[in-house]
Amino acid sequence: MSRERTFTWQDPQVLAQAAATTDGLDFLNRMATGELPHPPLSASTGIVPVEFGDGWAVFEMEPAEWHFNPIGSVHGGMLATMADSALGCAVQTKLSAGTGYTSLDLTIKFTRKADLDSGLLRCRGEVTTIGRRTATAEARITDSRDRVIAHAVASCLIFPIA
Repeated sequence: MSRERTFTWQDPQVLAQAAATTDGLDFLNRMATGELPHPPLSASTGIVPVEFGDGWAVFEMEPAEWHFNPIGSVHGGMLATMADSALGCAVQTKLSAGTGYTSLDLTIKFTRKADLDSGLLRCRGEVTTIGRRTATAEARITDSRDRVIAHAVASCLIFPIA
């Protein structure tokens, strides 16, 4: 039986312009409250920003059939994308206006399958270290019963964007 889904998104340049003139924590909190739109990635993946604080970020995703790999569980790439989002945004919360980042590396370990029975998946990323040029962060993805689905670490390159 064939299934279909559609989604819409807003102009990503609105976010890029705001990121260039707003410190990272304020920028992300404005996105979480709806003052700024979510990135297009949220519309296509269902991974949404939830809350942010100094040095941490939380994203959530409700598993759906369209996240599945061929054996009926959430594809590891979806979980890696969720972790990368939380890790990078945790770093972004520490950045001043006009400063950006990009992932240098991502290491993820999958510890249990995620599927429709997992319920809401939640990923919290936290900055481990931050310097002038690089930062590191750690994250955990948990299911609705607070079981660890995956854990990850990343390094980010920090650079001027304005």
